[in-house]
Amino acid sequence: MKITKKILSEEQIQERIIKLASEINTDYEGKNLIILGVLKGAFIAISDLAKNLNIDVSFEFMSISSYEGSESTGQIKIEKDLDIDISGKNILIVEDIFDTGLTLSSLIDILESRNPKSIEIMCMFVKSVEKKIPVKIKYKGFEIGSEFVVGYGLDYMGKYRELPYLAELS
Repeated sequence: MKITKKILSEEQIQERIIKLASEINTDYEGKNLIILGVLKGAFIAISDLAKNLNIDVSFEFMSISSYEGSESTGQIKIEKDLDIDISGKNILIVEDIFDTGLTLSSLIDILESRNPKSIEIMCMFVKSVEKKIPVKIKYKGFEIGSEFVVGYGLDYMGKYRELPYLAELS
């Protein structure tokens, strides 16, 4: 498999990150916020987002999976859980890509059982395919097609995450 075309440039992505950060700064002004990054894919978006935030924010990370090999199990497994109690806290989940909604909806259910004050979602790339489970994404980076993409945190077998742009792999 190889990169066949660039879908979004580094400049387009950085411009959108700045706009998302501005919205988050406005929405959470005067409030405490915990940004919860879903590893591994969201780490680059979170790093770039952090550079543009000017609010009271802290960062936490979870690692979850819903795949065995290349097949989704439909259930998520927590590989790395939160290190803090989130009850009464404002949570912003940052995810790299939204496809079917299965993983994200399961994660929301888990987090809601821990009694946070609020949960919102930011997703850098939202596939324009029919969602199995609808999830409200407050902060959307880009709507993309159904092609297999890599770069800006997204990988293929652990490779291509470091690319500063989004590309199709085929």
